[in-house]
Amino acid sequence: MRGEGKDPHPAFGRPLPRAGEGAVVTITRDEARRRLVSHLGLARNMRDARAVLERLRCIQLDPLDVIGTNADLVVMARVESAQRGDVWSDLFPRHAFEHFAKERCILPASAFPYYRQRGHAAQTPWWRHSEREARVPKTIVDAVLAEVREHGPITARDLTDHGSVDPIDWSGWKGTAKATTMALEMLWTRCDIVVSGRTESGAKLYDIPPRALGAIADAPVAEDFDRWAIRERARAAGLLSRSGGSIWSMLSQARTSHVPDAMVEAGELVDVAIEGSPRRYLAVPELLSARIAKPDDRVRILGPLDPLLWDRNLVRHLFGFDYVWEVYKPASQRKWGWYVCPLLYRGHLVARVDVSRRKWKLWLEDDAGSRSR
Repeated sequence: MRGEGKDPHPAFGRPLPRAGEGAVVTITRDEARRRLVSHLGLARNMRDARAVLERLRCIQLDPLDVIGTNADLVVMARVESAQRGDVWSDLFPRHAFEHFAKERCILPASAFPYYRQRGHAAQTPWWRHSEREARVPKTIVDAVLAEVREHGPITARDLTDHGSVDPIDWSGWKGTAKATTMALEMLWTRCDIVVSGRTESGAKLYDIPPRALGAIADAPVAEDFDRWAIRERARAAGLLSRSGGSIWSMLSQARTSHVPDAMVEAGELVDVAIEGSPRRYLAVPELLSARIAKPDDRVRILGPLDPLLWDRNLVRHLFGFDYVWEVYKPASQRKWGWYVCPLLYRGHLVARVDVSRRKWKLWLEDDAGSRSR
């Protein structure tokens, strides 16, 4: 199995020389792989969900729950003792909230003032906040906010029913037709309310920021949203492709602005090249200066939206591993299965497993490709 035995590099863990401001740093594929695994907290077990969120800066959400939601799997891959639901009980309320980052994510409470500053502009292109404003009268929005303020934390189901609205259509998939729920979506987008946790059934609990997050809800911000958010995204991704893609999500316009180059020039980010790849990447300086943690012997199941898997081109280049999440593909077009997760062992992606079957199916990776077991 690939990854077994001693690491062949005697300099394992030795920090790279610091780059000068604005310089391009070129590293090998092996160095990039080991640094990425270490940076994303997948080499050694971490303390708890709070430590994971502090390290990753965001945990991507997805409602599907096969052996745990994606948020559960992200935490369980890094905290050996973690159980389903720990991500909610350990982080909410006070320590986290939900908003858009790399799509909808759990974010640390310290990020909230920046989102409050950004307001409803902190949205992915498909969310279309302005269309919601055209559908829901301000009087209803104000009434929903007043009710959350008085009775929160509260679920959408427990709020007053304000009738129906025209749902928003996303290529045939329709959103809510409930005025109350759409008003909640608007208030949530512009940070007048936050998701302060989940019920046992998974329903969102809504509350006002001061009650859910404490004093940090009204803390001042230190810099412009785009500059702060690009740094956060680079830290979250480890190696953030300058070529664009879904990994940038709501920061797509910021990617093509002057801000990334200004941050590189100022030494806030490093411009990274990886041997054998035409792409360039942004990284926080710590990615290159930190000592690499040597991987332990634990086999980790990675959630389909784990940050290690965000950039599939990078995964292919560094790990020699092709991964496509086939959950939304028709059954006839799937190569592997409905809910297939990669396995990480000693810093290598060594297998993939279909966890949706009553008896899991495993495919081992070797130099000849994949073989089933």
